[in-house]
Amino acid sequence: MAQTQLIKGVLEGCVLATIAEHEVYGYELIQALRQHGFTNLVSGTVYPLLLKLEKNGDLTSTLKPSADGPNRKYYQLTAQGQQTLATFATDWQQLQVNVAKILRQVTNDDPS
Repeated sequence: MAQTQLIKGVLEGCVLATIAEHEVYGYELIQALRQHGFTNLVSGTVYPLLLKLEKNGDLTSTLKPSADGPNRKYYQLTAQGQQTLATFATDWQQLQVNVAKILRQVTNDDPS
């Protein structure tokens, strides 16, 4: 399975977790995600996700002036976004446990 398929399933939670630390603008978010190992992440994946999360009520945004050019759109988590993040974290932990059990079983059953 390609890593990109796995990433799409968890990127939303990772975006919310990154924004929960402090408000960020799009490019800053992409850089932070890349620093955390999402090295192949492109803006064409992140910006539509930000719009979706904002439309769903998980994020709000504010335009702020930038010393480097045009205004930047900064994203913040809403109370709903905090709940979505908490649910993601719980689901992710359970998924990790389930996958680890299966992998242990396969490893223990391997006669080699």
